[in-house]
Amino acid sequence: MKAPRRLITAVALVGAAVVALTGCVYNAIPDDKSAAPSRTPIVEGIAPDLLPFYSQELTWESCEGADAGAYDCTTVRAPRDWDDPSAGELELALIRRAADSGTPAGSLLVNPGGPGASGYDLVADSAQFAVGSVLADAYDVVGFDPRGVGRSTAVACFDAAGTDAYFFDIPAAPRGTPEWEAELTARNEQFAAACEQNSDGILPFITTEFAARDMDLLRAVLGDEKLNYLGYSYGTFLGATYAKLYPDNVGRLVLDGAIDPSVPSLEVSTTQAIGFESALRAFMAACLEAEDCPFRGSVDEAMADLGTLLASVDASPLPAADGRRLGADSLMTAIIAALYAEGNWPILRQALSQALAGDPETAFLLADFYYARTPAGEYEDNSSEAFRAYNCMDYPNDLTPEAEAASQQRIAAEAPTIAPYWEGVDACAVWPYPPTGTRGEITAEGAAPMIVIGTTNDPATPYEWSVALADQLASGVLITREGEGHTGFQKGSTCVDKAVEDFFIDGTVPEDGLVCQ
Repeated sequence: MKAPRRLITAVALVGAAVVALTGCVYNAIPDDKSAAPSRTPIVEGIAPDLLPFYSQELTWESCEGADAGAYDCTTVRAPRDWDDPSAGELELALIRRAADSGTPAGSLLVNPGGPGASGYDLVADSAQFAVGSVLADAYDVVGFDPRGVGRSTAVACFDAAGTDAYFFDIPAAPRGTPEWEAELTARNEQFAAACEQNSDGILPFITTEFAARDMDLLRAVLGDEKLNYLGYSYGTFLGATYAKLYPDNVGRLVLDGAIDPSVPSLEVSTTQAIGFESALRAFMAACLEAEDCPFRGSVDEAMADLGTLLASVDASPLPAADGRRLGADSLMTAIIAALYAEGNWPILRQALSQALAGDPETAFLLADFYYARTPAGEYEDNSSEAFRAYNCMDYPNDLTPEAEAASQQRIAAEAPTIAPYWEGVDACAVWPYPPTGTRGEITAEGAAPMIVIGTTNDPATPYEWSVALADQLASGVLITREGEGHTGFQKGSTCVDKAVEDFFIDGTVPEDGLVCQ
């Protein structure tokens, strides 16, 4: 590597959705919802060059494919370049589910993470799953696709066949050799060129800062004086950035599974590797207690056996029925996908048992879910493309060889099972545009209280990041969920859920440092 660009997609609900593969069924979305009326846009104090955007009157219509009457949808025009609002426009797609109470406290915007995950799809699949029944009763729940994502003006790169090749083809040269690095670099160059060719010039404007500016536009055109927002995972960085830019417009913000905005990309990658190793060890400890666990002995012995399996498929990939081959990188993707939630551990046991027997099908099922790939070989969304676009623009490329070497040594020492497959080449080194983002603490002085939730063994956004963000925010309040998996709200802790609901419903701010089991 260049380990810093091996950032893992931080999507709060990806793990929960994998549980559906095991047969769990969510509550049906209620129908018979009346479309909520539009409210007058909030334009006070808006600069003249932005008034054409902030003064938009929204036209809500029934959503295509959604339950009749349950949802309504619209699009919002936003400046392509917030630094030059006259330089064209792009569209943002919104879906809204009216408050069950019929008397909403306002809009509650939701972002599931990524960057690149669809808030539109999250709410369309089930607003109650996105925010819980209590909040769905009190608020108009609004899902949106940030710029570059999904139904909004979107990043586009390869077709399905090209995406398959990019994600799953195994390099011909041995791992770690100069020839291997050259092959991966060439693939990244082809991917970046396809994104530039097919994205209609939007790549330099796909940044978290511009997405946060979009959120203030959404707040205003939805008719809300203040922003109420529930952001999961990467959505915490989006929410914190909003608070930095618009502290006076902060209403009730909950940031669940936080990213520390001060951490550079190299440290993000290093900490994530160690976090997933820790989660993998927790999985292995539980696996060894299960009758269908394919491993035996101590956790250390089982982790060593898993390392042997990874090395084996790296040397001799397992052929799948669709012609793909399961190598170590795809198997590691499957493992990571399953570690997002403790409820996924049974399917991970199944995937590893089958892989040990030479069958890659369940491992590919998990890897395909991670990439939003269907059994037919199509891709349901552009989350991977948008993820790359945001990260390549958000993270400064300020690496040094000394820092990289230290990172690799730490990963090897603290994440020995994951380490051999964490390294790669820096995909952002060949991105068509240089990064514009900066890394630094966010204090958001003057903002209303904001809740930050951290889970103690969260693999994707390690707990220390939530502690750090809550400390940085001048009005940050930390809630700790003791447990496994990614994010804390609606993960089985009544303590966390009640604190979040009380905050959104009546503004009750929980005690800073509240610990929930």
